[in-house]
Amino acid sequence: MIEYQLYFFSWSKFVNGFVLEFPEFSKLPMIGSRMSLLAISRKYATSATNVKERLVIIGTGWAGFKLLSKIDTKRYDVVVVSPRNYFVFTPLLASTCVGTLEYRAVTEPIRKHAKNFTFFQSKCEQINLEKRQLTIRSALEDASYDEHIVNFDKLVICCGALTQTFGIPGVKENACFLKDIGDARKIRNRILDCFEKAKQPNVTEEQQKGFLNFVAVGGGPTGVEFSAELHDFIYEDLSKMYPELMSKVTITLIDVAPKILTNFDASLSEYAAKKFERSGIKIRTGTKVLELGKEEIKLHGGENLKYGLAVWATGLAPNPLIQSTNLPLDPAKRLITDGYLRVLDKDNKALDNVFALGDCAVVKDAPLPQTAQIANQKGLFLARTLNNTAKGKQLESQPVFSYKEIGSLAYVGDWKAIASLRIRDQKVHKAGFQAWILWRYAYFSMSVSWRNKVLIPIYWLVASIFGRNTSRFQ
Repeated sequence: MIEYQLYFFSWSKFVNGFVLEFPEFSKLPMIGSRMSLLAISRKYATSATNVKERLVIIGTGWAGFKLLSKIDTKRYDVVVVSPRNYFVFTPLLASTCVGTLEYRAVTEPIRKHAKNFTFFQSKCEQINLEKRQLTIRSALEDASYDEHIVNFDKLVICCGALTQTFGIPGVKENACFLKDIGDARKIRNRILDCFEKAKQPNVTEEQQKGFLNFVAVGGGPTGVEFSAELHDFIYEDLSKMYPELMSKVTITLIDVAPKILTNFDASLSEYAAKKFERSGIKIRTGTKVLELGKEEIKLHGGENLKYGLAVWATGLAPNPLIQSTNLPLDPAKRLITDGYLRVLDKDNKALDNVFALGDCAVVKDAPLPQTAQIANQKGLFLARTLNNTAKGKQLESQPVFSYKEIGSLAYVGDWKAIASLRIRDQKVHKAGFQAWILWRYAYFSMSVSWRNKVLIPIYWLVASIFGRNTSRFQ
């Protein structure tokens, strides 16, 4: 075989004046005729001209996960930055607090669900829009790595939001939140610890009542569903293990609003309140928490309430990363976007390469609540829009984001739920066992993988036949 030294090759000799300069090749084999050289050159020309834009996604919540699962990685060099390497199906997170479902049934590994992308399990600490760079730091517990710079061509900010504490003293130190698997594991262990503390010798009856007073602060869907799941767990499972303690148990739901579930129709909110009253769950509406101690809650009016577990579910607070961008924010401290989810700058102009969605963003003049349903739809919309743009379709020729309301669901205990659905442009309200069937079917069908679609009904069946898992995990 004859070997040739190829130092420079001009592609313009073959294709319409287009010039591609190759670096020096040493000992390039020449096989057959000149057409072989032409085929080799075409191969290199194709790979060199097919340069993909780097699309960086911050966050693996509802918006980021859905965007990642639908974006065309053949057209974009996708990079994901998130402190956790999994997605959490948050509507069923309360069920994992009490063993109705296990943690693996509501999570989906990021690396397994999507392919052909780069993932950094890191926390984004700074966004430099001028240089198109992110400063990230490893989120691994034992890692002590220096800061790392990630460049981007297009940036999607969907880092979510934090739990709102309103600056109340002691909340961050003493309350349990309910936003991640770690929170659910902590709550489950604390519930079991409270019962074991109450069983210890030399514990007075007054101390038992304090240990066994479980408090949920926040009358929205998270607080209500946790209270309902906890009630089922205690009276269906723990009552068989600690029958002598059942008279000491109290579940208290506290909210500063005049009623619970204000985002539902008034009839459904009233149904849930009456259901809780019949179940023995105390509802304290119009009540403000002033301070949360280690074992005592100080309420407005001077009342002090002993407790064993306090779950804080009072809404969302802005992510500090959003506030550090120096971009204009709405009154709720969210990034403002146009209809294509492009972030608006101080001059009210859209940044062509920066998008924001999920709980950290809001569309200008079209405010929507910060829910998983809306974040999910925005993720799908942006993936479709970016895919079309990569194919050559102009952004402005595509439709803007439009939210399609599907409905709201909430579990209220004892195989009963409430449902507000939109069917053929009409709202339909359901309550009771029929709504519970809809609640379970909806969350089963929304599960993001076939693995979870198998695990969820299996765990539901096991819990109904054999009871919930009462093991304590470290």
